[in-house]
Amino acid sequence: MQVTTGTTGGTGATPATYWLEHAWLDTNVEPGVALDVAGGRITAVRLGVDAPPPGAVVLRGLTIPGLANAHSHAFHRALRGTVQVGSGTFWTWREVMYQVASELTPETYHALARAVYAEMALAGITAVGEFHYLHHAPGGTPYADPNAMGEALIQAAADAGIRITLLDTAYLSSGFGAAPDRHQLRFSDGTADAWAERVSSLKEREGVRIGAAIHSVRAVPADQLATVAGWAQSRAVPLHVHLSEQTAENDACQAAHGRTPTQLLADHGVLGARTTGVHNTHLTDADISLLGSSSTGTCMCPTTERDLADGIGPAVALQRAGSPLSLGSDSHAVIDLLEEARAMELNERLRSRTRGHWTAAALLRAATADGHAALGWDGAGTLEAGALADFTTLALDSVRTAGPLPRLAAETAVFAASAADVRHVVVGGRTIVRDGVHQSVPDVPRALTEAIAAVRG
Repeated sequence: MQVTTGTTGGTGATPATYWLEHAWLDTNVEPGVALDVAGGRITAVRLGVDAPPPGAVVLRGLTIPGLANAHSHAFHRALRGTVQVGSGTFWTWREVMYQVASELTPETYHALARAVYAEMALAGITAVGEFHYLHHAPGGTPYADPNAMGEALIQAAADAGIRITLLDTAYLSSGFGAAPDRHQLRFSDGTADAWAERVSSLKEREGVRIGAAIHSVRAVPADQLATVAGWAQSRAVPLHVHLSEQTAENDACQAAHGRTPTQLLADHGVLGARTTGVHNTHLTDADISLLGSSSTGTCMCPTTERDLADGIGPAVALQRAGSPLSLGSDSHAVIDLLEEARAMELNERLRSRTRGHWTAAALLRAATADGHAALGWDGAGTLEAGALADFTTLALDSVRTAGPLPRLAAETAVFAASAADVRHVVVGGRTIVRDGVHQSVPDVPRALTEAIAAVRG
């Protein structure tokens, strides 16, 4: 795939025109599309432009809106490979995760997250939802800046050129009111009120949204759920929560409260249109109805859910009930939103032994517009006038994508392409990936190697 830059440069500093050989416009692929960009937004979309206008940035391949990674734990990237040795469960994996978490400082976390977010950019991701609970020093002592770890993540995203919604996470208990264990002390603010006081000092800025998260019903006592939900609702910001990822959590919630985690969240005012349940794997029919009727979103993370042997969530039933779907790479077993999208469909095919639960267009919407909406980025995830000028171009001439007719480019992208086919990424009208090379982190593999070595030794 060839990228040619004209005189405007496409840097976002001055207005620019991008000529797209093929563009996915919500439901269909159009050839010869010109995007006019100014002030970080798309100002016009012109169809039927058969040849590049003079001075335009030429993007050959398929251009789609930037991908939104709605659920990330950046430090989990340091686990890749090591947790594949031997057998085990989610709970044995968690012990290895705690060990890595204990080693991080604001400095090493910044370096690791910068490399991870650069890897995301190379995969076509232009916005990330960072589910952030690693707040304090080991032992639970706050840093001089109580938000030093969160600020490290915000700076890392800026360095990598992508947008971030920092989902600052309340994590107060090791399980249904029990005190945090030694690994979890650095996650905890003690109470939801103390969490709210700390997170209130985080400020939004260009490329940054501040949201909230409840780690899980086991990690936030029931009588403090409403405090976190109220903080998010009063500010009209996203609220995310790990929900029913494990059957053991469901069983413990039933034992402690006589109801499912979903029912407990509903009772305390957590569900709603700005709320997203992450995983939503082991749900009852009543749970699905509660989530759908409240317009609570669902973020599926199929590559992590299969890596941890969690199970396959009822995504079809959730969407039919009214729960919007988004996608995340979670533990970063791989970072590839195209793989997450097709895995959701292919998992359902294995379970149901039928095909075609989602069209390629529907899966792309989950990875783009609906993912951005779950992260509070209004006016993103589409190629239309007024939208943020965030888009990704995929090669149509690689060994994975060559051959099919151009009108099938969306189907090819979802069901055959991978992160390796991303060639060009623009965020806010600024080029951050050109010809597969990150413009501010030119050697991402080296950055990852060095950052992980600094954490793991």
